[in-house]
Amino acid sequence: MKTLGYYDGKIDELENMKVPMLDRACYFGDGIYDATYSRNKKIFAVDEHIDRFYHGLERVKIKFSMTKNRLRELLYELVGYTDDDELFVYWQVTRGEGIREHSYNDDMTGKLWVMLKPQPIVDMSQKIVLVTHEDIRYTLCDIKTLNLLPNVLFSQYAKERGAHECILHRGNRVTECAHSNVHIIKDGALITPPADRFILKGVAREHLIKACNALGIAVKIHPFTLEEVYGAEEVIVTSSGSLCLQAQSVDGIAVGGKQQELIIALQSYLLEEFRSATEK
Repeated sequence: MKTLGYYDGKIDELENMKVPMLDRACYFGDGIYDATYSRNKKIFAVDEHIDRFYHGLERVKIKFSMTKNRLRELLYELVGYTDDDELFVYWQVTRGEGIREHSYNDDMTGKLWVMLKPQPIVDMSQKIVLVTHEDIRYTLCDIKTLNLLPNVLFSQYAKERGAHECILHRGNRVTECAHSNVHIIKDGALITPPADRFILKGVAREHLIKACNALGIAVKIHPFTLEEVYGAEEVIVTSSGSLCLQAQSVDGIAVGGKQQELIIALQSYLLEEFRSATEK
């Protein structure tokens, strides 16, 4: 199969898949999702993503009977059905099906969706353009829910301005990007925002921190400001599909370029980690 869709036990090419109109995803975005990448039929950091996924289900009280081990096995089974060696692996569980009503019945059981499509991780040699926008989301940003309308609008805002991503800020405090985490290098140290209710605790963020520890790069976890972004030695964006991207500008202001060896070391470490974990 070139692409693959899965819904509650049914499998087909994505273009042929249909889901019930009564699934609460259709009305409320009532669900939790996660995603990573696979290469050579091996799913990168799958256990870390599954752990975060189940934590999200607990936070929003969605009942899902499948165990972590069975979900892991199923994802590998589905990846095995596909033709391509490099895939985007996405899954979500919605609260279930029912007539539209904000409250829900306690006997609802979660419905699993899976989407697979050919897609390699991003080439880290490219430098990216960023813009900024006030973070107008709610304060449950640490939960990876399907409620992504603000993120869609932020991403479109960036696209219309010729940018790759949008840095979000609450007042002057930087939080994260529309669909990734953001960090800066200052005085040779990595500064990353605390994993509180205003950001998603990205798996790629955790791997970046571990890479810094392995390479002897100091890590400081505390908030930073837009002014610090504009004046940073480097601005870094991380996500599961773009392990460590270096920014070239923010809001039209040139940034970074002052710790190139450090950037190359981090990118090389993270790429080798990904490749080693997904070798045949």
